[in-house]
Amino acid sequence: MMTKLKIAVQKSGRLSEDSLKLIKECGIKFNNGRGTLKAEASNFPIEFLFLRDDDIPGYVEDGIADLGIVGENVLVEKSKGLDINKRLGFSKCRLSLAVPKSENYTDINYFEGKNIATSYPNLLQKYLDEKGINADIHEISGSVEIAPGIGLAEGVCDIVSSGSTLFMNGLKEVEVIFKSEAVLISSPDMPADKKEILNKLIFRIDSVLNSKNNKYILLNAPNDKVEEIIEILPGMRSPTVLPLAQEGWSSLHSVINEDEFWDRIEKLKDAGAEGILVVPIEKMIQ
Repeated sequence: MMTKLKIAVQKSGRLSEDSLKLIKECGIKFNNGRGTLKAEASNFPIEFLFLRDDDIPGYVEDGIADLGIVGENVLVEKSKGLDINKRLGFSKCRLSLAVPKSENYTDINYFEGKNIATSYPNLLQKYLDEKGINADIHEISGSVEIAPGIGLAEGVCDIVSSGSTLFMNGLKEVEVIFKSEAVLISSPDMPADKKEILNKLIFRIDSVLNSKNNKYILLNAPNDKVEEIIEILPGMRSPTVLPLAQEGWSSLHSVINEDEFWDRIEKLKDAGAEGILVVPIEKMIQ
């Protein structure tokens, strides 16, 4: 019987959509119809289990699933002894403390002796302990934002993306206690045959993520400016330089990191680069 990996993925929501998009960009084909709880890839030894995100760390810990894609906030809150194999760069959010907008908040001491409602009691308690704050934590699931309005708590600790949900419920964000993103997790005692498949999957994920963080750039430059431009645009090793039909000019091809893009473009123009083209990269193997 062929060895297969079982990977647990959130069954619905933005994390689920982004996870499955990444898997498909890795060239792995599968059919996940509406309401499907399991699916099997047709061209890679992997099977998908579609679960609630809060349950994923437990399923991986118990060996029901070999891997999971989950928010790091959920993983740390559940305090499971699992490995983070890869940070995936999507579903970024933060766990924050918030209070009513009318409150005059100055610092974390505001919460001394107060009540805080949250779905993340372990992460919150750890943060309060680090700050030396004694507060009563009320664990509730869902609709944490209404707690101050109904008199349950003076503040809340909840996941924030844009902050619009807090704002609509009359709250303001005052402290960020944990930053999170989607992570690929596994049990530390994975068998060698499954570890081999995992390494192949991570290789594909790396290729996709590297392509998203980089752009392919082509530009023209006078030959007497080529060395100066190479210093600005080193690329993966060094830029490719090709002669143009127009005498005294060359075409340079390279890769530029997304974070450095605009700063480098300005420097390239100042150094004499012309006809700059920037092209997305589908896959990038390093």
